[in-house]
Amino acid sequence: MTPATSPEPQGRALSPAPAASPRLEVDDLWVTFGSNRVLRDVAIDVRPGEIHALIGQNGSGKSTLAKVLTGLYTPDPGTRVAVDGHELHLPVRPAEAMERGVAVVHQSLGLVDGMSVIENVRVGRMRGHGLWRKIDWNDEREATREVFERLGRRIPLDAPVGSLREEERATVAIARAVQDARPGTGLIIFDESTRALGRRSLEHFFEICDEIVATGTAILMITHRLEEVVDAADRVTVLRDGRVVERGREVAGMNEADLTKLMLGRNLEGLRQQNVARIPAGAEPVTVRELTGLDVHGVSFELHPGEVLGITGLAGSGFDDVPYLLSGATAAEAGTLSLAGREIALPGLTPARAIDAGVVLVPEGREHAGLAMGMTIVENAAFPQSCRSPRQLLPFSAKAERRLVEDWIARLDVRPPRPDMIVGSLSGGNAQKVVLAKWLSMSPQLFLLHEPTQAVDVGARHTIVEAVRSAAKAGAAVLVSGSDENELALLCDRVLVFGGGELRQELTEGITPDTIVSAIYTGGSRARLRQRADGEA
Repeated sequence: MTPATSPEPQGRALSPAPAASPRLEVDDLWVTFGSNRVLRDVAIDVRPGEIHALIGQNGSGKSTLAKVLTGLYTPDPGTRVAVDGHELHLPVRPAEAMERGVAVVHQSLGLVDGMSVIENVRVGRMRGHGLWRKIDWNDEREATREVFERLGRRIPLDAPVGSLREEERATVAIARAVQDARPGTGLIIFDESTRALGRRSLEHFFEICDEIVATGTAILMITHRLEEVVDAADRVTVLRDGRVVERGREVAGMNEADLTKLMLGRNLEGLRQQNVARIPAGAEPVTVRELTGLDVHGVSFELHPGEVLGITGLAGSGFDDVPYLLSGATAAEAGTLSLAGREIALPGLTPARAIDAGVVLVPEGREHAGLAMGMTIVENAAFPQSCRSPRQLLPFSAKAERRLVEDWIARLDVRPPRPDMIVGSLSGGNAQKVVLAKWLSMSPQLFLLHEPTQAVDVGARHTIVEAVRSAAKAGAAVLVSGSDENELALLCDRVLVFGGGELRQELTEGITPDTIVSAIYTGGSRARLRQRADGEA
């Protein structure tokens, strides 16, 4: 569907911006898709030198606003958008936005998987030299290297972006935006772009943000990680159902419960730490022996039906490889998996054989690895049932598929509850629920999840956590691989900490976000993400 068309702008101011002008002003913003009004009378102002958070549930309109600001969507007539006092043409022209110092990292990251890191970072910025306008790749390599040095990260510059880990992909997209920041002008919009960053990378990211805002450039941070808002934002604007319910409120003194109430319009009963596994009497443990592959070297561990086991560590420590090696999504070099009295050789294991054995995977990148975004909810959620094992002689009927999916839509509160809805049109949290429905409907014996609540709002997170716990209560052995210490402390009965491809530590009692971070960083503590200018610690 095409957004409503705006009238021609009345002109473009080229004079210097008034000294007191906000970096960004949005007034009377309405966005309509067909008969569906997505944003209603939205107004926001972002001041020079501040980190301004924009929060709300999935579907509240946050990313729609970001796409209006970068020209991907056209607002309704009457909308006004200004950067540093200069009113922009609408729909926003990307070249004009870049000229005014607006850079963005979208939730999808906007990377081209088949292109190298250098090409992705420098796209649109390369300049030809000489008569034949040849690109000087040494210059482009040096410019790319410098921006990664500033971010404190090492990324293989010639590697295809599609071969990188999710955290590395996020770093590439952030580097592309940060390199364009012009001191004292414009703003950078981060639309859920920190979702794949581990703790240390996140802390360093906000160090870079401090450098940027210290020059007077502003940051608009769209995020579901409420810790980021409490720790790092100066002010916050809250969207609910396409409307602003709180505009530019000072964050100092607020906590996550305060933000949750603003987002939902009500208090959400807190999820309590689990740590009380219900292991069925006589149940055989799931045993992993000498698992080797990627960054994992000879790892062995057990987990029980009814238990939620977390695995974590620093980036590159191997913890995030484990779900893919155990599910056959990535080829293992060595190791065995014992499950329900059956020993499975991991080298040569395929996803189809793993599923047949009761092993299922919810991957991190749902957009490119977990879902067929152009297909419907029912087609995605019922797919494993439609591809049943040859041992099951009768095909799964379309009527049975629909009944099954409607049941899971109700259980997981997928919104809108329409089985024929295209998955690509769902919010991130609802899309994640469809991935869970697809595999929970199989009643798995070993349920593998990688970052299951990444980039979902607080309401969807509540539903997902309860669904994972319910799977364990139903007898599944659950393995959660993640870098979010808050999620792990909430979900897990035990946590295994990786280092250098090996198991370094096991946490069994008193699991908190701080004990997890301390174990990961060998005695370190969880630092505040940012020290605000007001001095709040």
